[in-house]
This record gives sequence, C-alpha cells and structure tokens, in this order.
Amino acid sequence: MICFLTSRMDDPDTGELNSANRFAEELRAHFPVSCRILYICSNPDGWEMTDFYASATKRMLEKAGFAFEQFRVLDGRNVNQATALVRESDLLILSGGHVPTQNRFFERIHLRDLMAIYKGVVIGISAGSMNSADVVYAQPEEEGEATDPAYQRFLTGLNLTKVCLLPHYQEIRDSLLDGLRLFEDITCADSMGRVFYAIPDGSYLFTGNGREELRGEAYRVKDGVISQVSSCDEVLLL
Repeated sequence: MICFLTSRMDDPDTGELNSANRFAEELRAHFPVSCRILYICSNPDGWEMTDFYASATKRMLEKAGFAFEQFRVLDGRNVNQATALVRESDLLILSGGHVPTQNRFFERIHLRDLMAIYKGVVIGISAGSMNSADVVYAQPEEEGEATDPAYQRFLTGLNLTKVCLLPHYQEIRDSLLDGLRLFEDITCADSMGRVFYAIPDGSYLFTGNGREELRGEAYRVKDGVISQVSSCDEVLLL
C-alpha cells in the first residue's frame, strides 16, 4: 500500500493540485492504471458538503491530467455497500472534516479491517490523515471539546501508520480554544510520553515499501516541547 497523508491536496491560492514537496509528481508516479477512485466522507449525513468537496476533488484531478475510470463517493447513502466499494477501488481518498465524527463512521464500516488487506493507494486529507494512525490523537477542535472530561482524545484508527499528524499547522498554531492555547496548553500536555507531528499545508507523510517519510516542513511535538524537524523540500525518514 502507498499512502499520501496530507494536510490538504490543493494549493489554497490556486485551487489546483499542490505541487509543493513533489506531491503532484509523486502522486503521478504512483497513480494506478485504469484507476477506480472512492472518496470516503467524514460525516455520513453531511451529503451536501460531501458532494461539494468530492466534486471539487474530482475536477482538480481531471484538470491536473489524471485519468480514471470511476469516481465514487461513500457516505451514509450507500453505507451498506461499503465493503464492496472499498474492495473494488484502486485509490481511496479519506476526506477532511471532524476527526471523531469520521472515526465513528470508519468504525461503523469496519474500515480498519478492510484496510488490512487493501493493496491500493490512499490519500488522506486533514482528518482523514489523522484517522489513518493506529492510535489517533483527536486534537480538540470544536468549542467545549477541550474542557469536556468525556471528550476522547485518543481513538483507534486505521493503522496505516504509527505517526500522529496534526494538519494545518500554519493556521492553528496560535489558536485559542475554550480559553486555552491549542498547542501550548492542550496539545503539549497531551504529548507527554507521546509524539505528534504538526504539518502545514503542502507537507505530507509518504508511506510505502516499508518506509515512512515526512516531506516538507514539519514540527515534532514531544513531551511538551515543539521543535522544527524539517523544512520545505526536505525529506525526514521516520
């Protein structure tokens, strides 16, 4: 299996497939022949939003010159076909969204078990990349989550990697949530005895052939300390 676990696939300035850190080039090199794509949602009931982002992703790939036989969407409307849809696909796109909501959907369709025998290509986007970890760090995101004692910050993921990614670092690094600093007060405390990797848009984790590589700018959050471990156009072997 080949995985591209991204913060986002597109360039936010142009809306086109991101070429930073050779992402578009590497995807082209590993893109399956006669490709059948399955776009897996984050919210099974958010049909309008899912269709909007799925269509935008399809157009972006077509504009970049990628040829594929099929582009299907998996959400609450066809959840009973989940097993067959995954097995019939050559490339899975795990959408962005709310991590716990998507995690519950993945559990509902037994995606972790399906991924254990899947041999194709996976592209994770934001929440999809976070839920790809074995043990997912569901960094609090919505109001009330940081102070809710019932909110589960560690979840069972797809086990595509052992790496916990925190996307959109350039946007959220100085964020406040529930009166707390997202990184200094919340994430750093949660990193005691653990390791997270924060990546800005344009960076991604590449896995394949027994290797895991952080490509582009990245920051390690470990035992309460944030440190930059790589820069744009650099590759860090994990």
